[in-house]
Order: sequence, then C-alpha cells, then structure tokens
Amino acid sequence: MMDLHTEMILEEYREARPVFEKMQTEVLQLLRDTLNKNGIIVTAIEARIKTEESLAGKLALKGAKYATLSDITDILGARIITFYTDDVDRIAAMAEQLFEIDWANSVDKRRLHQLDSFGYNSLHYICRLPGYDFRFELQLRTTLQHAWASINHDTGYKSGVEIPREYMRRINRLAGLLEIADDEFSHIRTEINDYRRRVQQLVQNGKLDDVLLDGDTFRSYLDAKPFAILNKRIAAINQAEIQEVPLIRYLGVLKELGCTTLGDVNRLRTRYEEDAYTLARHQLGNTDLDIISSAVGLQNICIVAILRQGGGKMGLLRMFNALNGHNTDNEALAELTYNQASALSFITQP
Repeated sequence: MMDLHTEMILEEYREARPVFEKMQTEVLQLLRDTLNKNGIIVTAIEARIKTEESLAGKLALKGAKYATLSDITDILGARIITFYTDDVDRIAAMAEQLFEIDWANSVDKRRLHQLDSFGYNSLHYICRLPGYDFRFELQLRTTLQHAWASINHDTGYKSGVEIPREYMRRINRLAGLLEIADDEFSHIRTEINDYRRRVQQLVQNGKLDDVLLDGDTFRSYLDAKPFAILNKRIAAINQAEIQEVPLIRYLGVLKELGCTTLGDVNRLRTRYEEDAYTLARHQLGNTDLDIISSAVGLQNICIVAILRQGGGKMGLLRMFNALNGHNTDNEALAELTYNQASALSFITQP
C-alpha cells in the first residue's frame, strides 16, 4: 500500500502529464533541428515519459529523497545515440546552448572509471527547457556504448543475481574492447577527413601525380569540372542541353585503362579529348539529338583510349558491361560504337 507522500507525488504527476508530453515534443524537435542544421548524423534520437507504474516503483525505493514532483529529474528522458565518440562532445556543446544545464546533478560517466576498469560510458545532462519548471534528463552515448549498456542491463542487475567474478572479468574485457573500438572509429574518421583535405589541397595546387586514384580522390578531381569544356563543345554540335549525371562510375574503367593517379587521368583527358570531340561530331552530326549526358566527354575519351590501345570491340564491351552491368544490349552498343569510330584515324587494330 502506498504512503500519503507517494500518493501526493503521483497526483502531481497525473496533473502534469500533459506538460511533460508538450516538453517531449519540443525537446525532440529542437534536438532534430539542431542536429540537421549542424550536419550531424546520429543513430537515434528518442524520448520517453516515465509511466505511472515506473514512477511508483521509483518512489517506493527512493521516495524520501523527493519533496515534490519537481525534484525528480528523469520523468522525461531523452537520448541521442551517435556513431562517434567525438560527436557526443559536439552535441553536448549544442545542448549547453539550447538548455539550462543543472551541473550539480549532471554526470559524465565516461570520466568516472579507474585506470584498470571499464564499463558503462554515457554523458547525462539534467536540463531545463526555457519556459518550463520541470527538468529532464538528456543522455548522450555512442552506438557501442548503447549496446554495452543494454547488454550489461540484461546480464547484470536486471536478473537481480550477483554475477560471479569469472563472468564479470569476461564482461569487463569486452567492455574494454568496445571502448577501444569506439576510439578507433573516431580516430579513423579524423584521419580520413585529414586525408581528404590533403587530397583537395594537392588537386587545387595541380599536384595530380602525387594523388593516388580512388573514389575519394576521383570525386575531388570531378569537383573541378575537368570535362566541362569538352562537353560544351560537344553540346554545341547540335545546340544540345547538357543533363548532369554522376561520373564516379567511370572510376573502374579508368583503372582498367591503366590510370593509377589523378595525373594519369588528366593526361588521358588532355591526350584524347580532341579525338573524343571528333568522335562525338561523327556520332551526332547527322542527328537532331538535343539533350546529351554530362558523361559524354569522359565516355568518348575512354572509348578513344580503348581503341587507341587496340582494345577493339571486346574492350568496348568490357567498358559498357562495367558501366551498365552485363546485358545483351551492351554487345549491340559496342558494335555500334566501334562502327561509328571505324572510319576515324585514331583506331588501332588489335
């Protein structure tokens, strides 16, 4: 049977429930808007209001701590689960701008471990949304920290049985591995971002031979629109409109042609772009085609390179299979392309 104090707090809870529901909506919207504005992608943003049954259980255990409902800080709980540990700190800084933080009751459990211990890591802020009297709890943790918390809850105190030392040691070892994994994912992301910045700088400075050809570096090269002038020349043949399409799918074709650096790609472009234009003029001259793909320049450069290197119809077929997937239409396309180019002087017989 509940005591009078518990009944009074539960009555406060029933009356205040609509306020918590409004807070929940506003907090979630505010968090989502802020993350979107700052370009931070997270695993989940969630919130819950403690049920009356759950609150009654809490009061049965710790009711003497709370004079009124306002003293209970986790009636509303919000949680953001991130991919990376450094995003936890970024979002924490944003939360400090959005909410009034009750520093005395907030806790960073990441800083509580001893040198030889591992375990539950999470940042808990007790917050107040401007315009409201009640506080709420905001938890920030990574996906791996969340997985650990869920597993620890299931294998640890949820069962109400003390875990034997042998199993606790194994659990702690796993906790240490998760901590290492969390740190490594963040470090790898930082190093990849640094690598991308270095690549962009090398591309901007024209040091293309120093940049290995891969997906990231090819995107940086494409950002400079290296095929735009050729495409405009080709479009002018029929006064056609250029429709933009992704060119990243040509990466494998360029590697097949022997390109290992951006310098190789650029040399391929400058060496064969005039032939590529001649081929386009031969392809389009007797047509009324008024829309062309932005891939036409690069594709024709690849076609010329394949034929110059003696790849013939089979080389063209391999290219179209790489671009379009294996299908019977590619054989007809390779045949047509080869026939269109057969009268031009740059074709080398295999």
